[in-house]
Amino acid sequence: MTPLIDPFARAISYLRVSVTDRCDFRCTYCMSEHMTFLPKTDLLSLEELDRLCTAFIHMGVQKLRITGGEPLVRKGILTFFEAMSRHLQTGALKELTLTTNGSQLAKFAGALADLGVRRVNVSLDTLDPAKFATITRWGRLPQVLDGIATAKAAGLKVKINAVALKGFNEDELFPLLDWCAAEGHDLTFIEVMPMGEDMTATRLDQYWPLKDLRARLAQRLTLTDLTERTGGPARYVRVEETGQKIGFITPLTHNFCESCNRVRLTCTGELYMCLGQEDMADLRAPLRASPDDRIVEQAIRAAIARKPKGHDFDYSRQKVAGQITRHMSHTGG
Repeated sequence: MTPLIDPFARAISYLRVSVTDRCDFRCTYCMSEHMTFLPKTDLLSLEELDRLCTAFIHMGVQKLRITGGEPLVRKGILTFFEAMSRHLQTGALKELTLTTNGSQLAKFAGALADLGVRRVNVSLDTLDPAKFATITRWGRLPQVLDGIATAKAAGLKVKINAVALKGFNEDELFPLLDWCAAEGHDLTFIEVMPMGEDMTATRLDQYWPLKDLRARLAQRLTLTDLTERTGGPARYVRVEETGQKIGFITPLTHNFCESCNRVRLTCTGELYMCLGQEDMADLRAPLRASPDDRIVEQAIRAAIARKPKGHDFDYSRQKVAGQITRHMSHTGG
């Protein structure tokens, strides 16, 4: 089958798939405490997700990352991983991974490893139980740490994703780094995006540019830039003193579009060709309109033909700069 190639000659080989909008945490920078979730009829069934993902794999997608919400709270989710594992067995799919909050890993890690999952990303912003309860609202740190330990014991490679929040986990920079080094986990810091309709003074106060975080690391450690790319937006360094790898995701300050090979599918069947733009294609309608996979394939190809060269956060940067300026003028900063 002809591979998926966008208008800028980039082969689309990486698909991020949200399997649910639900989560058992309510992280303050992600969800409101009392969420209204989508009706189940709006969500793609696990069979529909299988059909769509299989179509993408037949067209050249080699890496599949399962996300949510929290993917492991989706009822019957292991049947979907079982369905995807058949593509690992044929060699059509090279990697099946997931991003999780870790709450359900103790329950699922062994089964995931048996089905061919080799790596998981775990979102973990703090190692302090009280602060963890505050930032997640509903979460319990021991449950997550137990899940991470179970995943490691099952042979899964764990990468920790930590959102950098000034005044919240700023004092945990080196303890988190040391813990990851001791446990053998890679670590990626994510720059919070201080923009959007939910902009608050608190969120502005928490904006911690990763250039500042990296500078603080460099005061104590030797960081060597790596040329490695994983298909995602992270830029990596090696810590010479420990040998561990640290990633930095800085959506506002770096453009990582030139080699973008990925698209994102939501749990309702919306395909976003660029994570930094709002243009999307509805794949649920053609999927449910006909059992003919050729119609789905045509819809996917038509969407990829609209994939832009890159996102443009210039407006967002200007908006953030204006809001920060206004905020500082009100607080005497």
